[in-house]
Amino acid sequence: MSNTLFEPYTLGNLTLKNKVVMSPMTRCRSTAAHVPHTELMGEYYQQRANAGLIITEGTAPSANGVGYARIPGLYNAAQVEAWKTVTDRVHAEGAKIFAQLMHTGRVSHLLNMPSDAEIVGPSAVAAQSTQMYTDQEGNQKVPVPRAMTTADIEQAIQEFVSAAKNAIAAGFDGVELHAANGYLLEQFLNPHANHRTDEYGGSKENRARFVLEIAKHVTEAIGSERTGIRLSPGGAFNDVLPFDDQHESFVYLAEELKGLDLVYVHLVDHSAMGAPAVDIETKKAIRDAFGGTIIVSGGYNRDRATQDLDDGLGHLVAFGRPFIANPDLVSRMKEGKEIAQPNFDLFYTPGPAGYTDYPTAS
Repeated sequence: MSNTLFEPYTLGNLTLKNKVVMSPMTRCRSTAAHVPHTELMGEYYQQRANAGLIITEGTAPSANGVGYARIPGLYNAAQVEAWKTVTDRVHAEGAKIFAQLMHTGRVSHLLNMPSDAEIVGPSAVAAQSTQMYTDQEGNQKVPVPRAMTTADIEQAIQEFVSAAKNAIAAGFDGVELHAANGYLLEQFLNPHANHRTDEYGGSKENRARFVLEIAKHVTEAIGSERTGIRLSPGGAFNDVLPFDDQHESFVYLAEELKGLDLVYVHLVDHSAMGAPAVDIETKKAIRDAFGGTIIVSGGYNRDRATQDLDDGLGHLVAFGRPFIANPDLVSRMKEGKEIAQPNFDLFYTPGPAGYTDYPTAS
């Protein structure tokens, strides 16, 4: 068995202690005001800092970007201050940490959002198959979003820039732009959610414009070596369905991202969770078009991760659910120890249960 997974890796200006990435996972442990619970979340991330790189749970870049109950943000001073404890504790363990900036767009509910926020999207098209949990009234149908004006788009771009700057101020090593899982950036990429007839809709070039403008402005603000992006070509989350020029659209996007010199592309395949598998030729075409670091993600174990690294499909491997019940996942995989299973009922509940109370291997 190759030891590739556990060797250091140079990511931009950073040296990662191994090639294991902790994948972003929504855990809903922030306050109702979307401020990270400093000690609780600090402990959670520090426990898992045996990974070379941690990518945080989806973190809202603005009040309008808050879709879920109790998710964190990076759009005000209280949030920045709270995140500092998290980044300090992760760095104390020798790991690096990126903040995933996630604007949920139409995948939202007003009960989860600040009072002055509104639900927006590329077009006034609801995610028909999606329900949103609210603490007040349980699961609710997501509303029809207000179609964003050009001014709204410009404002959203600036919100991502501001959040990226806030991330660096909070001690993060960089940010990941969440352009996957059916959230706002992917809503623009996908013609089923984007019915626009202006320069942000229609052709693959126009549908990619919003994502590329965000990436361009963020890299100008904090540096390309601090900016990554997550993509899920062919994913079916939150009512973004496959479309005709899907392969060509993502290859075009990868080519343009190469020109911006982003530090990585994080490719997620949701087939392990019941979604259609991402075509291997699309994965390879994105890898080749981008030409930089690729993080592969989706249902990995040690053996499959090692195989894909050896085969050159990716350079780093992200693990999600295995990190929930195995805070010491890296050492367990390295030593061939049993991988514990998580309690699914406690994925999104408040407090330490099912969050910081999983034991390490003896």
